[in-house]
Amino acid sequence: MLLAIDTSAGTAVAAVAADGAVLARRATADTRRHAEIIGPFLQEVLAEAEAVSRPDADPLTGVVTGIGPGPFTGLRVGIAAARAVAIARGVPLLPVPSHDAVALELTEGGIAAGRFCVVTDARRREVAVTEYAAALPTPTVVVPARLALRIGFAPDEGVALYEVTEIPAAALAHVAAARLAAGASFPEPQPLYLRAPDVTMPTAPKRVTS
Repeated sequence: MLLAIDTSAGTAVAAVAADGAVLARRATADTRRHAEIIGPFLQEVLAEAEAVSRPDADPLTGVVTGIGPGPFTGLRVGIAAARAVAIARGVPLLPVPSHDAVALELTEGGIAAGRFCVVTDARRREVAVTEYAAALPTPTVVVPARLALRIGFAPDEGVALYEVTEIPAAALAHVAAARLAAGASFPEPQPLYLRAPDVTMPTAPKRVTS
């Protein structure tokens, strides 16, 4: 069983069995209460998943964390929660770019094909954009072409645009499962902020006069 957590947009948590079945999930598009919501969501999803599965058949084998792109505050809540559960349960932490979950869901659902973009709100009147290349009718792999932070984004002609307010945690787990099955590597568990921090360290100490 994989537990997936994403807080790059709203807050989403899901438990997915080894066969891909979704055992439990919780999600909200609220972007202001990640810290308040993540704890109850984790407790409810784990309890529900363990109630409907046999521990010997579906033990927790990994914790998937969405690494963005997304705003600083939201991302660090989800990644920190995923790290904590992985350490507590003694299982691997599996980082996955959050947009990959949306891309997989779009291609497997037959909605997107060829080149398309996944777009999420980056605040400050900007959006985070990942461009993908996908081939149907066997959409098992989606390849990110480029990642950018754009203002007033308009897609290139012929490129479909899909803007979402929530990242599907179950699809995030499916991306991780596909990577594991293919023996593919995972990125470092570093958040994709895209934007430079507002606060910077001073370059030189201030002069002090008496």
